[in-house]
Amino acid sequence: MTKRPFRTLEVCHDQAARSAAMNMAIDEALLGYATKPIIRFYRWNSPALSFGYFGRFTDVASYQGERDLVRRWTGGGMVLHGDDTTYSIAIPANDAAFAESSISIYEKIHRALVDALAETGEFAVVAGIDDSASCNSTSAFTRAGYSCFANPVHADVMVNGRKVAGAAQRRTDRGLLQQGSIQGIKLSSSLTAQFAQALSTNRCERKVDEEILKLARKLAQQKYGTKSWLRKR
Repeated sequence: MTKRPFRTLEVCHDQAARSAAMNMAIDEALLGYATKPIIRFYRWNSPALSFGYFGRFTDVASYQGERDLVRRWTGGGMVLHGDDTTYSIAIPANDAAFAESSISIYEKIHRALVDALAETGEFAVVAGIDDSASCNSTSAFTRAGYSCFANPVHADVMVNGRKVAGAAQRRTDRGLLQQGSIQGIKLSSSLTAQFAQALSTNRCERKVDEEILKLARKLAQQKYGTKSWLRKR
């Protein structure tokens, strides 16, 4: 077990299946209200596709009608959702972990995930650190353009040479948001608990309260659910 990246951690198992816009809105709202690191595991109410802030809508437009499309606040390529385990981690600026570099945080979170997968019987490695996987920045393209899971980069999580977990980040004055997806392998029902345990020994449960939901509904209505945001580029 590697050193856990967070001294304390709030854990939210958000059981409500939500729209793509609402899921993105809750993640942003949590970063605004977080006073300590928090991880949220969440679900989708229909097959969805998220793509990075700098992505082009034309690259994902062919999925309209098949999936609930949303532009993330974080970067990265396109990710298909519905059968994956999706999470976000919000780290407030007053937490010690925020002082570390973004890539260091990315690596430490994925090392914790590798430890969690090992506890469920799945051998995984951190790309470019624990193995010799190709971790360049050359884009891989499908009909929807750049696919996150077709192109492993440094510190992604790999199983048998395949990327099974990646993430995207956004750093602001308020803190850092990491949004991640785990997919392409059989996912144990205990994985989320093992992942949270690998992130911190000092954990407590948290719910998405009404204050968070109120802000999230506003963000979903005025930002993530709008055509102007979706077609921003």
